[in-house]
Amino acid sequence: MELLTIIKAIILGIVEGLTEFAPVSSTGHMIIVDDMWLKSQEFLGKYTANTFKVVIQLGSILAVVIIFRNRFIDLLGLRKLSRKDMAVVPEGQPQVVTEGKLKLTHIIVGLLPAGVFGFLLEDYIDEHLFSTSTVLIGLVVGAVFMICADRFAPRKPRTESIDQITYRQALSVGLIQCISLWPGFSRSGSTISGGVLLGMSHRAAADFTFIMAVPIMAGASLISLLKNWQYFTLDALPFFIAGFISAFVFALISMRFFLKLINRIKLLPFAIYRIVLAGVVYLVWF
Repeated sequence: MELLTIIKAIILGIVEGLTEFAPVSSTGHMIIVDDMWLKSQEFLGKYTANTFKVVIQLGSILAVVIIFRNRFIDLLGLRKLSRKDMAVVPEGQPQVVTEGKLKLTHIIVGLLPAGVFGFLLEDYIDEHLFSTSTVLIGLVVGAVFMICADRFAPRKPRTESIDQITYRQALSVGLIQCISLWPGFSRSGSTISGGVLLGMSHRAAADFTFIMAVPIMAGASLISLLKNWQYFTLDALPFFIAGFISAFVFALISMRFFLKLINRIKLLPFAIYRIVLAGVVYLVWF
C-alpha cells in the first residue's frame, strides 16, 4: 500500500479521534472529509471503506477504556477490595461498601434501544445514509436539538454525578440515542442533549455517554466486520492499522480536554460549529 494511502488513513483517524466524543458527529466528519478529498472508496471499495469508518472507532474505544479504566473495573466487579471498601456488620461478616450507584445494568438498559435498532437497520444505513447530503441534514437537525437542550434544560440539574443516574434516565437516554443512527446527528450530541433535558448535568451526561459508547461501538464494529469480511484483503490491513492508531492517540487527547470544559461551555458552541460547517460544506459541495 502506498505511503499516500497510509497518510489518508492517518488523516481519517485524526478526524475520528478529534470528533468522536465532541457532539459534532465523527462519522459525519469522516464522510465529509472522505467524500470531498480522500476518496477511500476508490482504492478500498464501497463496503470496505464504510466498514473502515466504523471499525476505526475501536481506537477511540480504547481511549475511553483507558480514561475510565477504574470505572470499568468497578462495573465488572474486578477490583480487589481494600480495607476501606469493607465494613463489619454486627454478625461479624464483611460487607462491601460501594461509594457509587452506577451499575452495569444501567449501561445495559441504556444500550438496548440503539442496539436493537442498529442491528435491524445496519444494512439500510450503510446503503442509503453514508453520504454528504444526509450528513448535512443530521448536522443541522442535531444542532437544533442541542440548542433546545441548553435552552430548556432544568436550571439546576437533578443529577450532578453519573452515580445518581436512574434506570428511567438510562432508558430514556438510550431511546434518544437511536436518532444518532442517522450519520451526522452524533451519538454524543444526542445522548448528552437528551441527558441534559432529563435533568443531568452536562458532565454526568457526558460521562454516561462515553462509558455507554464502549460496548455499542465495539458491537457495531464487530457486526460490520463480520458482514463485510469477504471484501477485505491483506492490502487493506495497513490502512486499518494506521487509522486505528491515529484515532486512539487523538481521541485520548481530545476526550480529556472535552471533559474538563463541557460543564463550563455546554452545548451551544458545538451547535453553532455544526451549523456553520453544514453551510460551508453545502456551498462547496453543492
